[in-house]
Amino acid sequence: MGTAEIPYKIYLDESELPTSWYNMRADMKKKPAPLLNPGTGQPMKAEELEAVFCSELVKQELNNDDAHIAIPQEILDFYKMYRPSPLVRAYFLEKKLDTPAKIYYKFEGNNTSGSHKLNSAIAQAYYAKKQGLKGVTTETGAGQWGTALSMACAFFGLDCKVFMVKVSYEQKPFRREVMRTYGASVTPSPSETTQIGKKILSEHPGTTGSLGCAISEAVDVAVGTEGYRYVLGSVLNQVLLHQSVIGLETKAALDKYGIRPDIIIGCAGGGSNLGGLIAPFMGEKLRGEADYRIIAVEPSSCPSFTRGKYAYDFCDTGRVCPLAKMYTLGCDYIPAPNHAGGLRYHGMSSTLSELYDQGYMEATSVKQTDVFAAAEEFARVEGILPAPESSHAIRVAINEALKCKETGEEKTIVFGLTGTGYFDMVAYEKFHDGQMEDYLPTDEELAKSLDKLPQIG
Repeated sequence: MGTAEIPYKIYLDESELPTSWYNMRADMKKKPAPLLNPGTGQPMKAEELEAVFCSELVKQELNNDDAHIAIPQEILDFYKMYRPSPLVRAYFLEKKLDTPAKIYYKFEGNNTSGSHKLNSAIAQAYYAKKQGLKGVTTETGAGQWGTALSMACAFFGLDCKVFMVKVSYEQKPFRREVMRTYGASVTPSPSETTQIGKKILSEHPGTTGSLGCAISEAVDVAVGTEGYRYVLGSVLNQVLLHQSVIGLETKAALDKYGIRPDIIIGCAGGGSNLGGLIAPFMGEKLRGEADYRIIAVEPSSCPSFTRGKYAYDFCDTGRVCPLAKMYTLGCDYIPAPNHAGGLRYHGMSSTLSELYDQGYMEATSVKQTDVFAAAEEFARVEGILPAPESSHAIRVAINEALKCKETGEEKTIVFGLTGTGYFDMVAYEKFHDGQMEDYLPTDEELAKSLDKLPQIG
């Protein structure tokens, strides 16, 4: 099919919205390592996890066997308000780069939360409501997840308590106010409102916080408050499951025009966007049906894949969560206060970690000044102001397209544009004013936190 026949935006009909989520773990011969009880060192049982998470979500978290899990009708009805989302051919970016590469991006910013996070937030809120809970607690980095969850909780009439990483709470006040508009309470983390927060502040005075800190506080409040459970916007298997709608739609749109991607690129912090985007493509790789080059992009200031260790570690700084085997920098690692708050997590999804360890995907890290240069270039030609997190994928997509220019190869590149950056203007201001700095942790700094990893197996 000729290039002229491919539209700028490939839309699916509402009738083509996926009716089941896809579970990559079902097709993995070697499954991700189980979550461990931090007290006993044994695999977590369902009843233990149900003290923290919603019961139905625990079933999804532990499900290694079912490749397809039906999406409840109530969630499908909500999805139809903003899904299917468009797959866009970046014609103008291709022209600007003068590359023979064909570039596509899956745009997830077409909802009030401004990101892909709503795909899992509405699912988790639905299961919490179905269980008869009063409310939920959570953490948020840049605020996309907190915003999405506050919207979902408002829809189902649930209370929502959000612990927002302190540096983002201060850098992104307008995203905080969107959460409050939807009825959520928002607390900068670490805070003086929890015992764990006080402990972290005493050990790390003046800290700007991290997702690991905020997780600890959110879990602490959830387990100590009757009628509440904790929900998470990334990392967990259940979240990657819900986000598979991104990849399922992407593949369906490409298949409509007989397009086969060569390279698939996603930003990686905990793994929700990346895992969702690559899900059906990775399934084909796992089943031996096709092959793709899959690239995870992370910030150089928080390089879990590229400089971390594959080991069991606590999912949170306060050490109250289960242990997960993942690529990690150590739960004590507090990333530099870069402007991609959604990527400032010390670890990575166990599912993606296992796939990376087996060589099914690769990873690279990029500096934030390079990221914002790519974001600006993209905005000027494609007309969308991208989120800092999304711009990590844009950076590497541009890099790969320029390699095609050098070699003359006509590769097809697909990347995830996870959301918009309209509440991230402080970051853009710092970049434009020349006040943005790149921070790369030293080997000694990383060793300091990695040396504290729990000794499991």
